[in-house]
Amino acid sequence: QVHLVESGGGLVQAGGSLRLSCAASGSISSIRAMGWYRQAPGKQRELVATITSGGTTNYGDSVKGRFTISRDNAKSTVYLQMNGLKPEDTAVYYCKVDIGFFVVYWGQGTQVTVSS
Repeated sequence: QVHLVESGGGLVQAGGSLRLSCAASGSISSIRAMGWYRQAPGKQRELVATITSGGTTNYGDSVKGRFTISRDNAKSTVYLQMNGLKPEDTAVYYCKVDIGFFVVYWGQGTQVTVSS
């Protein structure tokens, strides 16, 4: 079992910055990738960014150039630095951890609200 603790969400004005963190604990010896997804009201959950254990990153088109994902393998923690936030970035952000290729864990979600 893997337990994920997310933090860092909140309310920010457009153009501002936030940093999300997600710390994993439990059976984490085989974490293959960690990442962030988001879901706005009435919309499907979408990719924000992912990072593999080797450091390979992937970003959703809407956040490229504004968001940066990083991870601390020693702490089993993934971070999402969000700069240049826009009202359309408002959503619940979910941490996702891939254990090997077949097991996935999701965090409880953290709200990010960007005011115009």
